[in-house]
Amino acid sequence: MIVIFDIDGVVRDVGGSYRRAIADTVAHFTNGLYRPTMEDIDQLKSEGVWNNDWKASQELIYRYFQAAGQEPSQINLNYNNLVDFFQSRYRGTDPENWNGYITTEPLLLQSKYLAQLTASGINWGFFSGATRGSAEYVLKKRLGLENPVLIAMEDAPGKPDPTGLFAAVQLLETPRANTPVIYVGDTVADIYTIVQARKIHPERLWIAVGILPPHVQLNPEVQNAYTAQLKEAGAAIIFKNVQQLTPQAISNILL
Repeated sequence: MIVIFDIDGVVRDVGGSYRRAIADTVAHFTNGLYRPTMEDIDQLKSEGVWNNDWKASQELIYRYFQAAGQEPSQINLNYNNLVDFFQSRYRGTDPENWNGYITTEPLLLQSKYLAQLTASGINWGFFSGATRGSAEYVLKKRLGLENPVLIAMEDAPGKPDPTGLFAAVQLLETPRANTPVIYVGDTVADIYTIVQARKIHPERLWIAVGILPPHVQLNPEVQNAYTAQLKEAGAAIIFKNVQQLTPQAISNILL
């Protein structure tokens, strides 16, 4: 059995970091006229194609100005400047010792959970749309993992393209083993990644497990709507925390 984890919203809570940086960036480049809410960001991501938070920020800015009557050609937005501003909020202002929102992210799993998977003969790794630096910050510095299998933004196309998922699987299994794969994610794009994987390699069992990010659990109505979105996208089962995906739960899913 192979389990591949997304990172943002699964391993760490990014409600006060990545999503806060999105809101800051949109507010900055709309001259303070529009600051998206969590619900606005969730609505965008429910479309299943805005996994990259820089692109998501750009799209929210474009949509704001277009709704105000401007044509795309009239919107003067430099993407590199947008990325730099976003990173100044997320990573911080010190390129050597990060001091931004990333330093305050609550962890959603502990390394002992991963050790339990290993003890049960389950191979695991990570496929994330986060940059390698950001992903390794949480996996190595925060969780203390020495050399985890990781496919990051720089290594593969963005989700829901399953190329990065395939690459992670290849690093975790012996050739031609055709092991069942679970991918654990918190967004529609994550679930769609499994849907696309099935189309390309139907000979393998691919299972999508959804995780409810902490911010949607604060409101029952929002939680129910988010759960419905993940189920409709194709999630086989949905948990409130990734550590509920125990070895026993994995066995039950395979039945």
